[in-house]
Amino acid sequence: MFSVTVRDHIMIAHSFRGEVFGPAQRLHGATFVVDATFRRTALDSDNIVVDIGLAAQELNAVLSKLNYRNLDDESAFAGINTSTEALAQVIADRLAERVHAGALGEGARGLEGIAVTLHESHIGWASYERPL
Repeated sequence: MFSVTVRDHIMIAHSFRGEVFGPAQRLHGATFVVDATFRRTALDSDNIVVDIGLAAQELNAVLSKLNYRNLDDESAFAGINTSTEALAQVIADRLAERVHAGALGEGARGLEGIAVTLHESHIGWASYERPL
Protein backbone atom coordinates (compact mmCIF):
# COMPACT_ATOMS: atom_id res chain seq x y z
CA MET A 1 0.00 0.00 0.00
CA PHE A 2 1.31 3.43 -0.97
CA SER A 3 0.48 6.54 1.04
CA VAL A 4 0.96 10.29 0.97
CA THR A 5 0.37 12.45 4.04
CA VAL A 6 -0.18 16.20 4.20
CA ARG A 7 -0.30 18.26 7.38
CA ASP A 8 -2.05 21.42 8.56
CA HIS A 9 -3.57 22.66 11.83
CA ILE A 10 -6.72 24.12 13.34
CA MET A 11 -7.56 26.10 16.45
CA ILE A 12 -11.06 25.62 17.83
CA ALA A 13 -13.10 26.18 20.95
CA HIS A 14 -15.65 23.71 22.31
CA SER A 15 -17.04 22.10 25.43
CA PHE A 16 -18.19 18.58 26.27
CA ARG A 17 -21.18 17.01 27.97
CA GLY A 18 -20.56 14.11 30.33
CA GLU A 19 -18.78 13.42 33.59
CA VAL A 20 -15.98 11.56 31.78
CA PHE A 21 -14.72 14.89 30.43
CA GLY A 22 -14.12 16.47 33.85
CA PRO A 23 -13.01 20.11 33.52
CA ALA A 24 -13.26 19.91 29.71
CA GLN A 25 -17.02 20.20 30.18
CA ARG A 26 -16.34 23.94 30.38
CA LEU A 27 -15.61 25.93 27.23
CA HIS A 28 -11.94 25.56 26.30
CA GLY A 29 -9.67 25.89 23.30
CA ALA A 30 -7.75 23.25 21.42
CA THR A 31 -5.06 23.39 18.77
CA PHE A 32 -4.75 20.30 16.60
CA VAL A 33 -2.03 19.32 14.17
CA VAL A 34 -3.95 17.50 11.44
CA ASP A 35 -2.48 14.79 9.21
CA ALA A 36 -4.44 13.49 6.23
CA THR A 37 -3.09 10.29 4.70
CA PHE A 38 -4.25 9.13 1.28
CA ARG A 39 -3.77 5.44 0.36
CA ARG A 40 -3.83 3.25 -2.74
CA THR A 41 -2.38 -0.12 -3.72
CA ALA A 42 -1.08 1.00 -7.13
CA LEU A 43 0.30 4.35 -8.24
CA ASP A 44 -1.64 6.32 -10.85
CA SER A 45 -0.52 6.93 -14.44
CA ASP A 46 1.79 9.73 -13.22
CA ASN A 47 3.38 7.33 -10.71
CA ILE A 48 1.96 9.15 -7.67
CA VAL A 49 -0.61 8.45 -4.95
CA VAL A 50 -2.18 11.91 -5.20
CA ASP A 51 -1.07 15.40 -6.13
CA ILE A 52 0.47 16.59 -2.84
CA GLY A 53 -0.26 20.23 -3.62
CA LEU A 54 -3.95 19.55 -4.27
CA ALA A 55 -4.17 17.33 -1.19
CA ALA A 56 -2.69 20.08 0.99
CA GLN A 57 -4.97 22.68 -0.60
CA GLU A 58 -8.10 20.62 -0.02
CA LEU A 59 -7.14 19.77 3.56
CA ASN A 60 -6.69 23.48 4.20
CA ALA A 61 -10.08 24.21 2.61
CA VAL A 62 -11.79 21.66 4.87
CA LEU A 63 -10.02 22.95 7.97
CA SER A 64 -10.76 26.60 7.17
CA LYS A 65 -14.46 25.85 7.83
CA LEU A 66 -13.52 24.81 11.39
CA ASN A 67 -10.59 27.07 12.20
CA TYR A 68 -11.12 29.78 14.84
CA ARG A 69 -14.67 28.58 15.45
CA ASN A 70 -16.52 27.73 18.63
CA LEU A 71 -17.85 24.34 17.56
CA ASP A 72 -20.60 24.61 20.19
CA ASP A 73 -22.11 27.37 17.99
CA GLU A 74 -21.93 25.40 14.71
CA SER A 75 -25.21 23.77 13.65
CA ALA A 76 -23.35 20.81 12.10
CA PHE A 77 -22.22 19.82 15.61
CA ALA A 78 -25.47 20.41 17.52
CA GLY A 79 -25.86 17.77 20.20
CA ILE A 80 -22.49 16.15 19.41
CA ASN A 81 -19.44 15.95 21.65
CA THR A 82 -16.73 17.18 19.30
CA SER A 83 -14.10 14.83 20.64
CA THR A 84 -10.77 14.44 18.87
CA GLU A 85 -12.04 11.15 17.45
CA ALA A 86 -15.29 12.66 16.19
CA LEU A 87 -13.47 15.59 14.56
CA ALA A 88 -11.11 13.18 12.80
CA GLN A 89 -14.14 11.47 11.26
CA VAL A 90 -15.74 14.76 10.19
CA ILE A 91 -12.54 15.90 8.49
CA ALA A 92 -12.02 12.52 6.78
CA ASP A 93 -15.61 12.48 5.52
CA ARG A 94 -15.35 16.02 4.20
CA LEU A 95 -12.09 15.18 2.42
CA ALA A 96 -13.72 12.07 0.95
CA GLU A 97 -16.52 14.25 -0.46
CA ARG A 98 -13.87 16.41 -2.16
CA VAL A 99 -12.12 13.35 -3.60
CA HIS A 100 -15.42 12.08 -5.03
CA ALA A 101 -16.20 15.54 -6.45
CA GLY A 102 -12.88 15.54 -8.33
CA ALA A 103 -11.22 18.34 -6.33
CA LEU A 104 -8.01 16.33 -5.92
CA GLY A 105 -7.73 15.62 -9.64
CA GLU A 106 -8.77 12.77 -11.89
CA GLY A 107 -5.93 10.54 -10.66
CA ALA A 108 -7.30 10.71 -7.13
CA ARG A 109 -10.34 8.70 -8.22
CA GLY A 110 -8.12 5.62 -7.75
CA LEU A 111 -7.56 6.34 -4.07
CA GLU A 112 -8.71 3.51 -1.85
CA GLY A 113 -8.61 5.01 1.60
CA ILE A 114 -8.02 8.05 3.72
CA ALA A 115 -6.95 8.39 7.34
CA VAL A 116 -7.08 11.57 9.37
CA THR A 117 -5.10 11.98 12.58
CA LEU A 118 -5.59 14.87 14.97
CA HIS A 119 -2.63 15.43 17.28
CA GLU A 120 -4.03 17.01 20.42
CA SER A 121 -0.62 17.21 22.06
CA HIS A 122 2.79 15.58 21.97
CA ILE A 123 1.42 12.73 24.09
CA GLY A 124 -2.04 12.10 22.64
CA TRP A 125 -3.77 11.88 19.26
CA ALA A 126 -6.69 10.13 17.60
CA SER A 127 -7.34 8.88 14.08
CA TYR A 128 -10.19 7.85 11.83
CA GLU A 129 -9.68 5.75 8.72
CA ARG A 130 -12.22 5.09 5.99
CA PRO A 131 -12.39 3.60 2.52
CA LEU A 132 -13.04 5.78 -0.50
